[in-house]
Amino acid sequence: MKHDKKKGKLKWALVLSGGGAKGLAHLGVLKALADRGFPEPSLVVGASMGAIVGGLYACGIGPAELIRFVLEEFDITAYLDSFVFKLNGPVGKVFQTGQMLGNFATRRGVDSGQGLLKLFEELTQGKTFAETKIPFRCNAVDLVSGKERVFSSGSVARAIRASMSFPAFFEPLVEEKEGSVSQCLVDGGLADNMPVYIARNAGFRRVLAVDLYHFRSIPASDMKTGPHIVYRAIEVALNLMERKQGAPADLTLYAADQASPFNFFRKKELIELGEQAVLKKDPQIQAFFSGREFSGN
Repeated sequence: MKHDKKKGKLKWALVLSGGGAKGLAHLGVLKALADRGFPEPSLVVGASMGAIVGGLYACGIGPAELIRFVLEEFDITAYLDSFVFKLNGPVGKVFQTGQMLGNFATRRGVDSGQGLLKLFEELTQGKTFAETKIPFRCNAVDLVSGKERVFSSGSVARAIRASMSFPAFFEPLVEEKEGSVSQCLVDGGLADNMPVYIARNAGFRRVLAVDLYHFRSIPASDMKTGPHIVYRAIEVALNLMERKQGAPADLTLYAADQASPFNFFRKKELIELGEQAVLKKDPQIQAFFSGREFSGN
């Protein structure tokens, strides 16, 4: 069933959570909503991977083009500094271990993030927040002050790069003032992985959110490496934090499975997962876009 666009544009906000590679599911959500003829959001808010997808979408790159780029052109290893990410097998693991330890000892992260920043600048065409097709916001955490920062001005690409700076893996985005470091910005999900409050503070009464995971217990065998331990520790902390946060979205779609947040090679499956998340909540989505009051979650 397609939505009748002639009914007018409904003012609503879309909030996209973080979740590493799982964020490819956001593309499926965007595609399914567009295919069904629902109006574009009036505001897009993202954290971490949600900031990447949301920022590019807000800059005017539609779901179909985003999916084409991911399936046909995007290879995460092409945008990382280290050649060890391109090596497989026992030899690759040896090099990875050595280089990761060396980088931890001498740098602020395993990867500088410069390759991804360059990609974001190209895809956004250097747009600022004032130039996006759809208003956009994303968050990051400043390690200097210990406070959350919400981006609403300046370079979209740099804001995305700050929001996705997962600690230890990517170097923080450093901002300087008068020749010294004023901010050291890392992953926005550390402050709020589903920043619905940003949309509420902007005056939106109708908010649709996409959550990339339902927290659940996992077997110890799933935590095989240091990166998995770090990610799980943060995941647990975020789950505890969620219990203390404010009002949820009016409607939350759950695009979650057991996928690793580091596996960027299940592209089609994750995109389809996002599409299925929309289909599973069809009655609630129809009610959401009708503009009438409803109980959505």
